[in-house]
Amino acid sequence: MVHSSQPGAVTLRAPTLFSMNKNDHDFKRLNRLTAIQNFLQTRRLVTATALAARFDVSTRTIYRDIRALEQSGVPIVTEDGKGYSLMEGYRLPPVMFTESQANALVLAEQLVLKNPDASFVKDYSEAIEKIKSILRQNVKDKANLLAQRTIFSHNQNEERSSHIVSDLQVALTNFNLVKIEYTNEANEPSTREIEPFALLGMTEKWLLVAWCRLRGDFRFFRLDRINKLEILAGQFAPHKMTLQEYFEKYH
Repeated sequence: MVHSSQPGAVTLRAPTLFSMNKNDHDFKRLNRLTAIQNFLQTRRLVTATALAARFDVSTRTIYRDIRALEQSGVPIVTEDGKGYSLMEGYRLPPVMFTESQANALVLAEQLVLKNPDASFVKDYSEAIEKIKSILRQNVKDKANLLAQRTIFSHNQNEERSSHIVSDLQVALTNFNLVKIEYTNEANEPSTREIEPFALLGMTEKWLLVAWCRLRGDFRFFRLDRINKLEILAGQFAPHKMTLQEYFEKYH
């Protein structure tokens, strides 16, 4: 069932939520309401239990917060026994990102997560949640998939060894077949059709994990050894496993 008032009301304003008397409790609640709204915009479905755990409050408090958001005009969809989501198409204006720009933000998040300063990581993670909240749902789903399929570690030499990460990100999240001209470590050239699965940013080089149709198995491909890349119109069926499951199965 859908709980909403006017769909055009897209700005969360404190006076319409509750009477503020400018004490710490009110400010904390306002911040939490805004954070809940942003978090809902980054997920397809969220349970009250998950929200309570994230914001360190009781589920009863979450129920009250959801009602307050509904009363302010935020179109929240309640799926009985499953959780909450925001009505499709509802997002914070006015900034819009292309898919490639959203992918770049995901990659930047992986870089920031390697930073040794916990406060910097926390601030950036909160900022990126707000940015993700304004993405269209299909772009958001692709960005979340990419985040699950990307690992990065610091390149100490700061060398630019490839220039096709963005193209591969788009192919990975859209399940597009890719044709590559590749040279292996023995300097043997080959042409292959592959199904991109994950990107690994290792210390020195980027690696692509992909299903190789020539070999009939998963293979690693060094991006600096890909001489030519073409994203094909054809698509492949998504592989039904996580990156962790891949490592457990193949390594």
